[in-house]
Amino acid sequence: MSPHAPRFAWFAAPRGGRCACGPAEPVPRPWLAWYRSLHALRFAWCAARLGGRCACGPAEPVPRRWPVWNFHACFHRREAIHVEWSCREPLGAAAVGSRGKAGFTPGRQIGAALLTAMLTVALVASLAAASLWQQWRGVEVETAERARVQSLWVLSGALDWSRLILREDARTGGADHLSEPWAVPLEEARLSTFLSANKTNTPDSDNQASQAFLSGSISDLQARLNVANLVDDGGKVSEVWLKAFAKLFEQLGLPQSELLALAENLRLARDGRPENTGAPLAPQRLDQLLWLGLPARSLAVLAPHVTLLPMRTPVNLNTASATVLYAAIAPLDMAQAERLVAARQTSHFQTLAAAAALTGQRTSPLNEAQHSIGSRFFEVRGRLRLDQAVVEERSVVQREATGVKTLWRDRGGAPPQVGNLQ
Repeated sequence: MSPHAPRFAWFAAPRGGRCACGPAEPVPRPWLAWYRSLHALRFAWCAARLGGRCACGPAEPVPRRWPVWNFHACFHRREAIHVEWSCREPLGAAAVGSRGKAGFTPGRQIGAALLTAMLTVALVASLAAASLWQQWRGVEVETAERARVQSLWVLSGALDWSRLILREDARTGGADHLSEPWAVPLEEARLSTFLSANKTNTPDSDNQASQAFLSGSISDLQARLNVANLVDDGGKVSEVWLKAFAKLFEQLGLPQSELLALAENLRLARDGRPENTGAPLAPQRLDQLLWLGLPARSLAVLAPHVTLLPMRTPVNLNTASATVLYAAIAPLDMAQAERLVAARQTSHFQTLAAAAALTGQRTSPLNEAQHSIGSRFFEVRGRLRLDQAVVEERSVVQREATGVKTLWRDRGGAPPQVGNLQ
């Protein structure tokens, strides 16, 4: 095989079709006519490694964008063409220096530039995506915070409304029963129905009030057995209330040992003497009875029937459930308690004597220390649904002669649902 590799087209000079770089060797005639298209971009021509100039005549540049092959092609005014095979002499130091690095070619340079461009595009896209995500996250956080603040304001207004209802009920006087306005729960309704309408006397469907739904209820906490009654004013366990709770534990299928441990730990927690160093913390809310050793399962069963108030309170016979009446009235059985509930639905009890007459006992089993027909402590629950966000609030209020004050408020988590007291 001749060193004139057949992969490339060799162009002879018009001088007989022979190559000028070595021994005479004929070149196929069909290739001789290709020299007229040397300036076309169909082929890649290399400079003679002499600064990109033609070596056969007056200087004429060769485009650098063509890749450098391992042969030297030069041309001059389309008059004489010859190919100088690169194997005739090794690449000199000057040629290496003109290329920057040994082995470096423009093709590799183009590949590096393309890779750099791709990396730049990927970096810019990543930074743009991160910036967009940060902006979206900021908008979502601000929207959620605004919805939370608006919900709290609305629920605060609902609490004030509940306090107003309870205060007006106290002004009318009389017994507290389940037929009064405060005992009617507020079903979920659009918030816009409580606001002023526009000029056409219809709510504006575009504002947020039309997309917010409010619901709530007021329940009587004295319709349940108060755990605080287990300890009397002298710091001892009350035998009367211990028997009432024993009936409740028996009815609910809970062990009596848990009741005894609860009463003793509550007594120790309320004992403020300095030598009482091992006493547990005094609970302030019902869910904190776990501090006194009451199991969570038992607390969940007791929750609809008991409460924990800051003072000793009697049971309201007009609002208590049959289970609570059975536990609070010593000689009463469950059937008699259910008949008492059915009787008060027709007409609520105006006095304790009216309730005692329906117990079927010769002597009145009721006393003002344990039983009443009125209440002072209430629980207010509010729920606001705004789009996909739901905010719930639970408050305990105390009604006095001069007004209604809030003892504590709990927002966020949904508390255990209270059973039907009717």
